[in-house]
Amino acid sequence: MSKPKKLIPEFSSEADERAFWEAHDSAEYVDWSAAQSVVLPNLKPTTKTISLRLPQHLLDSIKAAANARDVPYQSLIKVWLQEKVHDR
Repeated sequence: MSKPKKLIPEFSSEADERAFWEAHDSAEYVDWSAAQSVVLPNLKPTTKTISLRLPQHLLDSIKAAANARDVPYQSLIKVWLQEKVHDR
């Protein structure tokens, strides 16, 4: 038999709530065994537009590689960058 859960306090702001959860274990307040998985299919990661100067020959090579794979060149650049970051 698990011990009773603590009551979650009332918070005056989101900042107060954030500070509380950073300092406390949620398992003392929430019965996670009763949790259900949820899929949020419409969520997209936030993106930021940047300006990147590339030599024309490099951009042409990237576009050719993207065309060979039948994907947009900017998408291919993002995939390559993501792979490189994870290889570190």
